[in-house]
Order: sequence, then C-alpha cells, then structure tokens
Amino acid sequence: MEQPEKPESAHFRLLGLGNDLLADDAFGILAAHEAERLLPGRIEVVCSSAAGFNLLEHVLGVARVVVLDTITTDTAKPGTLHVFRVDQLPRQAGIAPHFLGLFEVLGFARQLHLDVAQDAVVIAVEASDCTTIGGDMHPDVQSAIARAVDLVKQFVAGWGQPYAQV
Repeated sequence: MEQPEKPESAHFRLLGLGNDLLADDAFGILAAHEAERLLPGRIEVVCSSAAGFNLLEHVLGVARVVVLDTITTDTAKPGTLHVFRVDQLPRQAGIAPHFLGLFEVLGFARQLHLDVAQDAVVIAVEASDCTTIGGDMHPDVQSAIARAVDLVKQFVAGWGQPYAQV
C-alpha cells in the first residue's frame, strides 16, 4: 500500500513541552494548544512531558521544530520570553551521565545521521513555579502565552525571524 505524502505542516512541528499538572510548567502545552487553535491545519502540534531519549521521536521526520517550554534562569522576571536557536547554545555537561536533554538528543541524532530537525528554535518562558502540583500559573507566565503564540505565527509566516530575549 502506498504511503500518503506528509502534509505541508509536517515540515514544521510545534513541540509543547511540560506538565499541565505543575503550575507554570503547563506553559508549553497550553501555548501549543493555543497556536494549534489559531493556526488550524498550518502546523503540526505535538505536546509531551517526555525527557531524554523519549524526546527523539518528536524531532524526527521534520525539517524544522519550534519548542515551547519553561526555563528558570533567576535572571529575569517571570513571564519573560527567551528565544534562541538550539545550535547557538553552548554545550554543557548533563546533571547525570545518563541524563539527556533536548539539545543532547538533537546532537546525538545528528551524529547518527537520523532524519532529525536541522533547524530548531526554543521559545522558553521564565517560570516562577514548576513544582507545585495543581498550582496556579503565575499571571505573568499566563500572559506570555499570547506573546509566544505570536512568535510561533512569525515562524510559520517566514522561518528565520530574529532571535532575542523578548
């Protein structure tokens, strides 16, 4: 049986990461769902709470991926958006020898010459609380969802928008 062609959206995947039970950590998933609602049929949206090698399946078979997630730098206010290309980040040792994050998984897949996204961008919101089960999202993190979705729209309209702290 002949396989159908991948829809155009398969060239652009939006990956919402997080856990919708953990206060601000729900940001990536909620923002991805909002982008999917506002851009029906124009993007492929995947949401996951996976980590390590379990992320590999989400970055295979696609040319470009935008990741929505949380970050805690303790240098910015909650709700601040950070936007960067994965390949522009300095490599750092993992927390444990068996820990792999998104950046390590992408690098590993590229070394194996797997069909992995060659262009990856992360839109991360500065979080306040990613540990409280059932906790409310910080209001500034909640309001950053709309700004993050606007950035996703920019990437969909024309890949290669400027990357900076927003």
